[in-house]
Amino acid sequence: MIGLCPLRALPPAALKAMVLTASTMLPLGTELPMAAIERHRGEGVGEPFDPAALAGRPVLVLFLCPHCPFVKHVEAELSRLQADLAGQVSLVGLCSNSPLTHPQDGLKGMAVQATARDWSFPYLLDPDQAIARAFRAACTPDPFLFDAAHRLVYRGQLDDSRPGNQRASDGHDLRAAVAAVLAGDPLPVEQKPSIGCNIKWHPGQEPPWMG
Repeated sequence: MIGLCPLRALPPAALKAMVLTASTMLPLGTELPMAAIERHRGEGVGEPFDPAALAGRPVLVLFLCPHCPFVKHVEAELSRLQADLAGQVSLVGLCSNSPLTHPQDGLKGMAVQATARDWSFPYLLDPDQAIARAFRAACTPDPFLFDAAHRLVYRGQLDDSRPGNQRASDGHDLRAAVAAVLAGDPLPVEQKPSIGCNIKWHPGQEPPWMG
């Protein structure tokens, strides 16, 4: 955790409740933790999660939630990515925020968000936060791109745009990573971490990397 979210449009009380957090930068080459995702394959919105459909195809996993202003800031770009990557890369959304502290990030909120943005990709709930732990996820949004062999090749920001910095979100960094994967080109080892609001862990169950 590296400070408070610089969101001037939000009231002071909301600012205090949010902690600006960076990706943990899971080691490149990590295998897609499919078993953790499959445990909750039926708990979500959008298309049903089908592990067989991911075989032999790059996979983009996105930790999201309905209420986070950093996610809201990139929602339109995620809709564009869904359209542009159709048939080439499988998208999977995950919401790991604790429903105990943030009920607005439950299935109802996820359904409203997905409908508003025309998201059809599987958007799964992670009620026990086991998936987030498997990814060492830390923030929303937190993207993870796996190649066709389902090995991690990119984890980091969509682009340099942030709420309030007057830069439009175009997904430049993530799109460049996807293009390299599809072309079979190597990706740079130096990658910029994603920045967003911290995942809301169940009270008293924060993982070690959030200390």
